[in-house]
Amino acid sequence: MAARGRVLLIEDEESIAEMLRGFFERAGFRLMHAATGEDGLARLAERPPKVVLLDLNLPGIDGVEVCRRIRASGSDVPVIMLTARDSEVDKVVGLELGADDYVTKPFSPRELLARVQAVLRRSEEQPVEPRSIDIRGFEIDAGRRQIVTPSGATIRPTAKEFDLLWYLAENRGLVLSRAQILSAVWGYDYFGETRTVDVHIRQLRKKLEGIPIETVWGVGYRMED
Repeated sequence: MAARGRVLLIEDEESIAEMLRGFFERAGFRLMHAATGEDGLARLAERPPKVVLLDLNLPGIDGVEVCRRIRASGSDVPVIMLTARDSEVDKVVGLELGADDYVTKPFSPRELLARVQAVLRRSEEQPVEPRSIDIRGFEIDAGRRQIVTPSGATIRPTAKEFDLLWYLAENRGLVLSRAQILSAVWGYDYFGETRTVDVHIRQLRKKLEGIPIETVWGVGYRMED
């Protein structure tokens, strides 16, 4: 029943782990469970999964620190944060650290599965013929999934940041709504949460100073030619 891959759940509530284990296994995934951040990091290093489901409020090393260490190690494994905190600050911090998505507790296992499938779908999709797009001196390389800046520096963003940048670049000149971006880059229908897009745009602007991503107020974003 692991034909679709392994999912690592880092979550201290055993009841949630048991509920998700049966649900994910029926969908063809194998769910591994770690109850602490330390155990989760050890399992990740031992055998990387396809996706990490990461609780924010863990004993010992919390989810924020776990996510920071995952990204600091150079891993681009997709991370979906699970949080009982509905604070916008907590969500933004998680996204800025490199999480691909987040789900607020209590959540529907069906929605969480849809998020996992969407993240996997996007991470597994590669251009048939890797190519690059030049935007005002920024060379966006789909084959290497990296950006060379006008000054010659090489930047390797997170997987989701690169997917977002590539989508904007492919549709440069067009105004794209947040709902369109969520659907195309995250792969699921618009649930009413647009902050995910805004945070990733902000991260791209921080990493790629001068990248011509224009905010179209009340609508979304546009990559200028």
